[in-house]
Amino acid sequence: MQAALITGAGAVELRDFPDPTPAEGGVVVDIAFCGICGTDIHAFQSGQPYNPAICGHEWCGTISAVGGGVSSLHEGDRVVVAVAPACGRCAACLAGQADRCFTSFASATGRDRMAPPHGGFAPRIAVSADRVVPTDPGLDDEQAAQVEPLTVAFHGVRHSRLRLGDTAVIQGAGPIGLGTMQWVRAGGAGTVVVIEPNEARRELALELGAHHVVEPGAPADSLVRELTHGLGADVVYECVGRPFAIQAAVDLARRGGSMCLIGLADSDASIVPATWLVKEITVTSSLAYFREEFEMAMGMIADGRVRVEPMHSCTVGLDGLADALADLGSGRSEQTKVLVNPNWRS
Repeated sequence: MQAALITGAGAVELRDFPDPTPAEGGVVVDIAFCGICGTDIHAFQSGQPYNPAICGHEWCGTISAVGGGVSSLHEGDRVVVAVAPACGRCAACLAGQADRCFTSFASATGRDRMAPPHGGFAPRIAVSADRVVPTDPGLDDEQAAQVEPLTVAFHGVRHSRLRLGDTAVIQGAGPIGLGTMQWVRAGGAGTVVVIEPNEARRELALELGAHHVVEPGAPADSLVRELTHGLGADVVYECVGRPFAIQAAVDLARRGGSMCLIGLADSDASIVPATWLVKEITVTSSLAYFREEFEMAMGMIADGRVRVEPMHSCTVGLDGLADALADLGSGRSEQTKVLVNPNWRS
């Protein structure tokens, strides 16, 4: 079996692995699709060491083998990749902080004891049974492959200070930004503004429910001032994942407003502390998700409150992964969400 790994700057290798078998307490999943995440793109561009277990971590598929000790899952079950539940035994759990469970966090970052030697850019993967959640029957495979990133956005919005009627600004209309925008709408924001340089993505944001779209820079500053009568946004969601965007998000917020950091920048950011202080900005940040949020997110995708189908713009095979990563990282891509089908060649 071959799996694709990002091995350096601009480098993707197809490496041979033995067909996986389920460990005690584990399952093997035949992968239907695996999405390309922003962290995959950053790793491809930077060449910094990248944990192979998370090289492709947005997958869905069907269980093809079940290890001993697993009774809640069966061969033929459709599943999406998730995060292990709180263990109840680590220091965080014993301190009453199960939402910060060390074991659950290790599984989210591909450092759990059963972490595989490759990620979801492969036809099959062996993982702990705790790492998968049954797919909502209302979702097809292409929708299910987008559950993981949509749950990232769901967690960020759920963790933020959004209130009914708020003016919310989302920086970036990539998959995470578009997901965040839809959760913000579902959460009751009164006015939703998406800031995005790419015209096609701005149009997609409007299709998915944004009230206003605008280019970054002076046009965005002017629009937010106009919509808020000079006050600034109640909450700004940073979904670009670039260092410059962090201060830009705070600049758009009102005094007493908040900024939610979802995009993961891969280098240090320069900020203006006086602005943060004078505005008394509240900052929330969000990484990954909680176990229970997967079923919440799937249910709202299945019932149509959040739409993922328009975001899926392209599917490639394993042999098309390198070109897709290069295109997505170019800043000129016409793609939004690219899925990889590891079972065919593009």
